[in-house]
Amino acid sequence: MFQESGLASSHEPIETNVVGDLLARHYRLSGHLERLATEKDDTFRLRTGTADHLVKVSPPDEAVAVVALQTAVMRHLEAEAPHLPVQRVEETTEGGDSVPIETKDGRVRVLRVFDFVEGAVLARTNPDTHQLAQAGQMLGRVDLALRSFRHPADERRLVWDLRHFGQLRELIEYTPGAAHRRLAQEVFRLFREAVVPRLGDLETQVIHGDYSPYNVLVDPRTDGFVTGVIDFGDSMRSALIFDPAVSLANLLGRTPGDPWREACSFVAGYERARPIKDTELPLLPVAALARLTLRALVTHWRAERVPERRDYLLEHARDDWVNVERARAVAMEEVVARLLSTRHDTP
Repeated sequence: MFQESGLASSHEPIETNVVGDLLARHYRLSGHLERLATEKDDTFRLRTGTADHLVKVSPPDEAVAVVALQTAVMRHLEAEAPHLPVQRVEETTEGGDSVPIETKDGRVRVLRVFDFVEGAVLARTNPDTHQLAQAGQMLGRVDLALRSFRHPADERRLVWDLRHFGQLRELIEYTPGAAHRRLAQEVFRLFREAVVPRLGDLETQVIHGDYSPYNVLVDPRTDGFVTGVIDFGDSMRSALIFDPAVSLANLLGRTPGDPWREACSFVAGYERARPIKDTELPLLPVAALARLTLRALVTHWRAERVPERRDYLLEHARDDWVNVERARAVAMEEVVARLLSTRHDTP
């Protein structure tokens, strides 16, 4: 599953001049290519002088069908909900969505070009409760638009899919520190008791999969706040509540005196667009804790195996254990009651 998720190994970065040649040949684009730090693929910002573009080359161990799924999700949203500020896929001069690149070992990587969405990432801002609700509402709108989407590869197996969380206990042994290991074991217990028995009953659909503060672009000066939704690399068919759980995981503990405050604001906004079933809402806080714990565990596991991306990985998971501990200190029943009460606090 780690290999299918593109997390099991590193790869030699693609040379910038090779990307430049492909862009000139298949997109008639040229300019300055700036390499950007990412989790697993090769990503560049292309500055042409008239417009900027985002260029992505998939990792060698990511299946071509999975890349096609990601592209199809974005095409569906463009057609189904053109008003949503979702990043767009640009066509090649031949009218295609991408360019295949055969590697020396016979595998295929996929180059795609997207429009460059301007705005600050949500992670670099300090949103108030209203703005967090707006960010939540945007995810609800995306999920609503994806409700009818189907694709042959949407049942892909992904480490980040919380359906598999209970099978990943072995990751605990890679975690330095006994306190962190005990905390992880407690979250696994909660998930096993609350979520695992319900996995077969949860509402499912294709979801964004990684609506994190680094994949949401915002502008506080605009009424809508959210200016862009990017990176559909973790799109998959899974339980619907696991989509907002990703966002909540990134919001937990950031206000130490009230570790669930931002998460509750986000959920209130999400439910304006895509209400969560009463039977499923109690599982959301546990899923959020599981997602945050999973990131902390995977980060330690990957940092050992992909040293060239170690700094990027550790930066994104810097406060994870602290935030798990803060959020876990609040009883789940209290969090659920608060989530239910927010339904009456917002229009």
